[in-house]
Order: sequence, then C-alpha cells, then structure tokens
Amino acid sequence: MLDEVLELLAPALSTPGAIHVDGTLGMGGHAQAVLESDPQVRLIGIDRDPQALRLAGERLAPFGDRVTLVHAVNDEIGEVLDDLGIDTVTSAFFDLGVSSLQLDETERGFAYAHDAPLDMRMDPTTGVTAAEVLNTYDARDLARVLSEFGEERFARKIAGAIVREREVAPFDRSGRLVELLRSTIPMASQRGGGHPAKRTFQALRIEVNEELAGWSRALPVALRRLAVGGRLAVLSFHSLEDRITKKALARGATSTSPADLPVELPEHAAELRLTTRGALTPSEHELATNSRSASVRLRGAERIRPPREGA
Repeated sequence: MLDEVLELLAPALSTPGAIHVDGTLGMGGHAQAVLESDPQVRLIGIDRDPQALRLAGERLAPFGDRVTLVHAVNDEIGEVLDDLGIDTVTSAFFDLGVSSLQLDETERGFAYAHDAPLDMRMDPTTGVTAAEVLNTYDARDLARVLSEFGEERFARKIAGAIVREREVAPFDRSGRLVELLRSTIPMASQRGGGHPAKRTFQALRIEVNEELAGWSRALPVALRRLAVGGRLAVLSFHSLEDRITKKALARGATSTSPADLPVELPEHAAELRLTTRGALTPSEHELATNSRSASVRLRGAERIRPPREGA
C-alpha cells in the first residue's frame, strides 16, 4: 500500500525542513519512496534487524546525509530522537510485523514451510529464541501465548503436546514442531483453517520479539513527538496490532471534556484528526501482486494540537 501511505503523509512531507521517522525500516522500500517524494526530507530509519539495516543502507546510500540509520527497537524512538537532538518530527511511519526479508531467509526460522532452527528473533544478536520459549515455558504459559497472540483454538492441547514431546528431546528445529502440530490439531480444522502451523508460528514470533508490548509503548511516544501538522501512518498485519493502533488514535481524536460542560476547554480538545475513515485495506491490484498484503490494515492521523497535559 505504498501509494496510500505516501498520500497520507504527503502534506507533512512537503513541509520545509521535514523530518520523517521510519520506525520499522526493513529493506527501505517505503523510505526510498519518501525520500524521492521531496528533495528536502530528512529520514531517520530505525530497525532492530542488523541485516535489514545493512541492506537498507545500501539502497538509500544515494541520498547521502539526508539519511540517518539507527539500530534500535521501535519503542526506543524517543531515545533515538533525543540522541539526535530532535524534539519533534513532521511524519512517522510503521510497517508492523515480520518483514519479507525475515520470512524469506530460511535459516531465521520464521517460515513454517521450511525446516530451520527455531530462532525467530528479529534481532538475532539478543533475546530469547523460539526454541527457548518452547523448551522452558510451562504448559499454562505456552497455552496463553498461543491463545492470546495466535488466537489458536487448540492452544491448551498444543501446549500439552509440546511439554510431553520436549521431555523426549528439546525442540530445536521448525520441522519437528510442524509435525507435532499436524498430529495434534484435528484434521477437520486443518482442512478449513489453513496451514496447521500458521497460528503457532505467529504466536511464537510475537512472544519472542515482544511485538505487541513494544508497539503499545512505541505508539504513544511517536504520537507525542509529532509536531502540530505532523502525520503518522501505520500498517498492521495482525488484528491485535491494529486494535492497539485504533484505540490510541481514537483516544487522541476524542475530546476529554466532561459531558456537562457547555463549552469545551482547550486543554480537553482532541489533539489528533483521523486521516483514514476506519482502516484502509488493499486494492484488488495489490492483492493480485502481493498475496502477503491480504490481512493488512492502514490507519493514519494528523496532530492538530500540542499533546494534552500528561498524555
């Protein structure tokens, strides 16, 4: 949804001295389009994946000192901007979830279609792996992760099977986990519910990378650092990510004035204006050319007032 993202951000990108933050840089496709949209835009690109940063750096090299790349998690956006001496930005963009680079790199363990080490870390230099989650969480915690992050109907059954199987040998490869899931999830559900490993792999990835907790921390900071007139756009591929985004934007776009006040007080006025009506979804052309976009939702907002006190 590149065109739609650029359209949402365009008024902010054309601001003199525009500073754009890409909080999930990936391989830099959206960032390149932003830089090409206006010759004055400065980009701050953040990503937790060193390999992505390297590839994006090569792609964005022609833009020279207009580009600053930082190895960080998106919930560190406040610290990144502080370190760079930047108080506010004119636009921000987040493309949440796993990247095509990570899915396509077989040895990263994100894709259930290939047997690979059970890693799933977006930053392979730090944090626990999916194998460690499988081998150390008790059945209750495993079921919670699968149910909450994967919306898996058979979470308790799968968790019990994992605990029993790891007593035979620890999990270290994705192929073994896929086989366990095939034998545990009822065949009737497998016929109508897609690949039996889809929800479990999604849940493990979200848990390993603390994606939802991190996004819950990152979004309020990103919104506070938007200048008045600044714009934000968010692509979500998971309903739970989108729910976090929807609630935060709606809260900022709603007055906090008590209902019985005859006149709205300025300090209670809405600070955001929603720039999408609900969430935008992919066009038929996008779906035809990029099957991975099927679940994506795009939301946007513009800051119309300074942040409310204590926001």
